[in-house]
Amino acid sequence: MPQQDLSRFNGLSPFELKDELIKMAASDADRLMLNAGRGNPNFLATLPRWAFLTLGEFAVLEAERAYTYLDSGFGGLPEREGIVQRFEAYASHRTESQGVHFLRSAISYVKDQLGLDRDAFLFEMVAAFLGCNYPTPPRMLCHTEEIVKAYLTQEMFGSMKSEGKFSVFATEGGTAAMAYIFQSLSVNHLTRPGDKIAIATPIFSPYLEIPLLAEYALEIVNLRMNSHTDWQLGDDEIDKLLDPAIKIFFLVNPSNPPSSRLSDAVLEKLALLVTTQRPDLLIVTDDVYGTFAHDFVSLFAKCPRNTLCVYSFSKFFGATGWRLGAIALHHDNVLDTALAALPEDKKSLLDKRYSTLTTRPRDLLFIDRLVADSRAVALNHTAGLSVPQQLQMALFALNGLMDRLGRYKNAAKQLIRQRYQTLYRNIGVKADHQLNDVNYYTLIDLQELAGLLYGADFERWFIQQDLGVGFLFRLAEETGVVLLPGKGFDVVDTSARVSLANLTDFEYAAVGKFTRQVLDEYCAEFKQSLVT
Repeated sequence: MPQQDLSRFNGLSPFELKDELIKMAASDADRLMLNAGRGNPNFLATLPRWAFLTLGEFAVLEAERAYTYLDSGFGGLPEREGIVQRFEAYASHRTESQGVHFLRSAISYVKDQLGLDRDAFLFEMVAAFLGCNYPTPPRMLCHTEEIVKAYLTQEMFGSMKSEGKFSVFATEGGTAAMAYIFQSLSVNHLTRPGDKIAIATPIFSPYLEIPLLAEYALEIVNLRMNSHTDWQLGDDEIDKLLDPAIKIFFLVNPSNPPSSRLSDAVLEKLALLVTTQRPDLLIVTDDVYGTFAHDFVSLFAKCPRNTLCVYSFSKFFGATGWRLGAIALHHDNVLDTALAALPEDKKSLLDKRYSTLTTRPRDLLFIDRLVADSRAVALNHTAGLSVPQQLQMALFALNGLMDRLGRYKNAAKQLIRQRYQTLYRNIGVKADHQLNDVNYYTLIDLQELAGLLYGADFERWFIQQDLGVGFLFRLAEETGVVLLPGKGFDVVDTSARVSLANLTDFEYAAVGKFTRQVLDEYCAEFKQSLVT
């Protein structure tokens, strides 16, 4: 591959650079392009989708009951009274249906385990499928919230006890959740330009970009996770949070792209720091990959009063296209305390902002301000995630709650860990699995790999040549493989992010072989440079 000036790509986000790499990888029509750049999984949960379809048929039959005398495709609103009995009559003729079996189990589960009324639950689900009403309440449907709370408690708290005293706001994926959080923090004067935000890096690149936008203008303080300690935060990095000027600690846990969960020891240190020295610190944690980890515990559990938790159903259930996310916030939290402590002039401004919603705007909780702000306040009455989406979210959550033997979870974890082993085996190195590794992604440390395979002299040459982006373009052009640059995620070493979720085992073997092939070519060039 001839030398190219790639400097024009230096400012691009990894996800924009990906488009350029795809163009190059797709330039050879006779070659299969292998795009391991994005984390969209190629696996998904089928049972809750069967349940959605089955419930849909029942819901339409329920709607038709209201206007059976009209032969013109009319339907009406379903009736709550006796709806479970009618479902049982419907289900009795479909005993082999996976969707029917799931829904029968769900109706029993919500009554026995969550204490919900069966008719009220099924009525909410049927009405949600039909989508004939606005989301009510706008923040989240009542039964859906209780189900998602139970699911988050199971997945985010591990063996820790939770009293479930938190609220949930259903959003259009985790990305919408983050957009809403930063917006509401700003308009409620809880952050202002020049404030410091500590970010655990490496991290999903848009999370580095959002705080720097002109409307927020936050100063980023990096808390660097150490690759030599399985991507954990060292004591010196944690101590940076002692700076009172840092308003927010922002992280993805398990991390993206290192794909490691915070260890129990690090969680304890963070919890101790917050409890004893930084009780005012706000923590925003994106825990989307927590369901792939062993024995996962979130900072939402360890530091309940200080933590806003964002979770997305997209990766674990193979539902990126559904756009299903949630923001969870404990009832007793630092945000509502901070709102109460605002100076009078700021409170007066916010009184005007939210005066159309309530006669007591100062009592409006932060999580309800999130909902209102998501629809420019004036449209609060039409806020909320669409109810068919909330229905599918509830079914996904029920799938996780009712899978007592962990069959789906174990299969998903085994799948991505097998792909991890396949990738590195075909690069030609041993893939060590650490206790906290999740393996949804992996970072190929190209310069470390260069030294491991070919020696320290070649590693130094590789670093000096600054071959990170060049390696990716060469890989794409010569082999059709697309990876993302680690640099775009604030990784210090020259590296490439590989998603282990979206290709087959055979294809990851090819990615490994082609990665080794391009490194071999660079090594040959290095040896030639020594001769000349």
